[in-house]
Amino acid sequence: MVISFIVFSFTQCKKDDGPSNSCNTSASFSKSISLGIVQFTNTSANFSLGDSIKWTFGDGASSYDANPVHTYSTSGRYNVCLWVKHVSNNCVSTVCDSILINTSNTNSGYTGTGSVTQGVATTTTNNLFPQGIRVAAVGTINSSNNQSWTVPADVNYNNTAFPFAPDLYNSYVAGHSYANASSAIAALNGSDIITIDNNGDVYTAYIFADNYFEMYINGQPVGKDAVPYTEFNSSIVRFKAVKPFTVAIKCVDWEEHLGVGTELNGTNSNYIGDGGIVIVIKNAANNIEDVTNNTWKAQTFYTSPISDLTCLSESGNYRYSTNCTTSSASTNSFGIHWPTPANWYSTAFDDSIWPNASTYSNTTVGVNNKPSYTNFTDIFDAPSNDASFIWSTNLLLDNLVLIRKTIQ
Repeated sequence: MVISFIVFSFTQCKKDDGPSNSCNTSASFSKSISLGIVQFTNTSANFSLGDSIKWTFGDGASSYDANPVHTYSTSGRYNVCLWVKHVSNNCVSTVCDSILINTSNTNSGYTGTGSVTQGVATTTTNNLFPQGIRVAAVGTINSSNNQSWTVPADVNYNNTAFPFAPDLYNSYVAGHSYANASSAIAALNGSDIITIDNNGDVYTAYIFADNYFEMYINGQPVGKDAVPYTEFNSSIVRFKAVKPFTVAIKCVDWEEHLGVGTELNGTNSNYIGDGGIVIVIKNAANNIEDVTNNTWKAQTFYTSPISDLTCLSESGNYRYSTNCTTSSASTNSFGIHWPTPANWYSTAFDDSIWPNASTYSNTTVGVNNKPSYTNFTDIFDAPSNDASFIWSTNLLLDNLVLIRKTIQ
């Protein structure tokens, strides 16, 4: 089991006796844990050859190496400190961090096909959407089989070649908190329509995602969510295509604590949030072509937080976490990851082996107080063809879900 971290809790610099130059040394370090073996890396600002350094590992041992490897003999929590001193001005800075060591094989009891990670990931992108209520960060974490995984998902949010979906409701854009779908459609000039087939008909997809989506038609990107996390928004995707066409969507339930699938909610710092997506596709005559229901396919590729690996099971291509607790989690929880197929969004991909999507009610997903949904219940909850929220088999623990359907 390999776990990687970067320590961000810096102390203030202080001076030893010496020159009065300004202090510009800030101690910091990262660590990668594999059972009882820890690789420590000095990431201190402005650290250079000749500067002094000392590590204390919390078990009575210490080191003067710049990037030491230390082996712990017993499991437990240890307070690790790094002390650095700038040679040019005697400026001193110290940082400490508590680490949890498990010297036993943490994969014990897991017999599935996924890769196992444990603990919080290393943040690589601080925030994709700074104006959002929650931090939409991205990170990486290493699994016990030495693979690197992007959490909560590898997304195209900053890829300019992947178009943003127009707003059905977006409180972050002035004038885009539309009261109804007609107003949102009227604000579009047609340049948003993505052409799949020149001789095709125009279709309009209305989408509410908890939290984020990227949509493909016949393998071509047609729209991504403008708000990766919260406040909740909803979207319109318009495309020109000939039936049959294949809809493929990457769905992400974002997480504040990268790698362990949790977020802050009230006094609970490790709250387990839920996912869910609902879609209505209409034709040019404004008639419903399709809605999300259990005829769609859905497969999970990242499940977390898991407290006990023995709660997981697999049957064929079904990945079950129904026996896992959803009432508690911690920053030391496990995550299970599966690689996404390279061509999962193409028409040629065979999704017949994937499970059918599970359906969930509005109440279960918790949208009855969200205007980005409730303003458009005439579409999402049309009496003649009510769309269902869909996801994989676990709405709470499955964080990266791919869904597909071919519209005939």
